Amino acid sequence: MCDLPALPKNGFKDHIVILCADIGGSYIDFAVADNAHQLSDRRRRPTPVGSMADFVSTLAEFAAPYDRGLPLHVAIAGVCDPQTGHTRSANIPCVNERPLRDALATRLGRPVVIGNDAHCFALAEAMQGAGAGHRIVFGVILGTGVGGGLVIDGRPIVGAGGLAGEWGHGPFIAACADPRAVPALRCSCGQLGCLDTIGGARGIERLHLAFTGQGSDSQAILSDWEAGLDHPRHTMDMWLDRMSAGLAGVVNVTGATIMPVGGGLANRPRLLAALDAAVRSRILRPGTGPIVVPGHLPADSGLVGASWLKGGPVAAP
Repeated sequence: MCDLPALPKNGFKDHIVILCADIGGSYIDFAVADNAHQLSDRRRRPTPVGSMADFVSTLAEFAAPYDRGLPLHVAIAGVCDPQTGHTRSANIPCVNERPLRDALATRLGRPVVIGNDAHCFALAEAMQGAGAGHRIVFGVILGTGVGGGLVIDGRPIVGAGGLAGEWGHGPFIAACADPRAVPALRCSCGQLGCLDTIGGARGIERLHLAFTGQGSDSQAILSDWEAGLDHPRHTMDMWLDRMSAGLAGVVNVTGATIMPVGGGLANRPRLLAALDAAVRSRILRPGTGPIVVPGHLPADSGLVGASWLKGGPVAAP
């Protein structure tokens, strides 16, 4: 399924075939993957978000001990345009509008492939996680915000500009005078009423504040909801209503048969069970089993997904 280079003869582990990095706004995780996509030699450093030179140097230091015939596959919290190689990331400003792929390939002297971290999560779950055995997998991120990635027959689908799977963006919530309706909040993307404004942990807090006038931590809101308390009930009913509508639309459009979930909210089994039930009540395909399920590789999905990336732009089949 993955195009792998010839095994190296370099004095290190002869089964190593890919160097992998999972890059977020706080840390860079590095590992090497063998030809079964198992990880070893893991290391971590803080992400140099303010200096492109330091950013590239950090990855060069990680990769330096390994044969230059080995490619580096990167999962990043951002978007890399597969045509231009230019990168955009809200959390790593030093790479914004920079040709990161080419800069790394030149400095490291090895092939470099870059993928969005949500796409890599979906790919990891499709190949080795909760989505194994499913043709069409849509990975869902429910963390600080929301994100996603679509994988069909083992291939992540990446559209123009590197974008795809962004189910959290678009004016899905209509402005309404009813104070009990879901508010149409301004999104960081510039639009009004995106699901991203209410979908993640911060979104639940915004929604609860709008309905109750009370500022509260998302974990406290969810714990009170799970305990059956009254004050978070409307917040969570409205959250489930809007989020399940968005995900049901994804199922109906893509034909996805499984939706593994990653991010902090994936650790709330009752929340995912309620979301799954609401999604299945709204899709066109009747009688299906669970669709929205916890991901199986929460700690390793970025690195594992990066190891499954293929070289060159990936597009719809």
